[in-house]
Amino acid sequence: MAEKKSERGSTIPSVLLAVFLVAFTLITIYLFAARTWWFPEAVTALGRSIDAQFMRTLWITGIAFFLSQLALAFVLVRFRDRGGRAQYSHGNNTMEILWTAVTAITFVGLGIAAESAWATYHRVPREPATVRIEVTGQQFVWNFRYPGADGQFGRTAPQLMNDAGGNPLGLDLNDPAAQDDIVTPTMAVPVNQEVELLLKAKDVTHSFFVRELRFKQDTTPGMVIPMRFKADKTGEYEVVCAELCGLGHHRMRTVMLVLPPEEYLEWLREQAEF
Repeated sequence: MAEKKSERGSTIPSVLLAVFLVAFTLITIYLFAARTWWFPEAVTALGRSIDAQFMRTLWITGIAFFLSQLALAFVLVRFRDRGGRAQYSHGNNTMEILWTAVTAITFVGLGIAAESAWATYHRVPREPATVRIEVTGQQFVWNFRYPGADGQFGRTAPQLMNDAGGNPLGLDLNDPAAQDDIVTPTMAVPVNQEVELLLKAKDVTHSFFVRELRFKQDTTPGMVIPMRFKADKTGEYEVVCAELCGLGHHRMRTVMLVLPPEEYLEWLREQAEF
């Protein structure tokens, strides 16, 4: 009688934990399948290819998660404590080699599938009509510099930097190429035209991030990091710093406007008047 009671006492927590695991797994899968919390719409072709890569990864890892949790629930019930002596197992070398090989092949395969998207950011030659914008992060603002009517960025010097005096980037106004440069705390780009950002940092490491572009790149003091994108949908999108850069990190945000070409040119003219 005592033996049956002991077995029943061991079964209840095992079954309850197995039921919890199955319920937790199904709820998690539902939240992903229903896209309860999901990404905003991508506004670049590259962003959509990144989303496709994400979905491939999510499907593979999701299936592995589902099967492993069901297997764990089965093991909890099948091998629950029955009052007997524990048995030592040396394992199964064949199974260990198999699942290690499958994991390695899957990991490398996903990396190869993502290589083209990565190469688009870093290796594709720049288009002739590319709009170039210099992006400088500093605690705790973004500054964007456009080259002006001459199409050239003017000279800058660290000793000329003066936030209070309205020269946060240290423009050397004795340089004719710098006199028409446009510096603004917001960014605008033309729709369906390639944009190259020259990412810089003035003080510490920041990270330029726009969700809808699927675009995130650290900015490092002393380096100029070029990154390109082509937005194909007009709108207003938030630009944030995705790297903890100090106590005011949460305030380091601005907007990116994607405008039709004529509105973009008008925006540039308005900024040049200030």
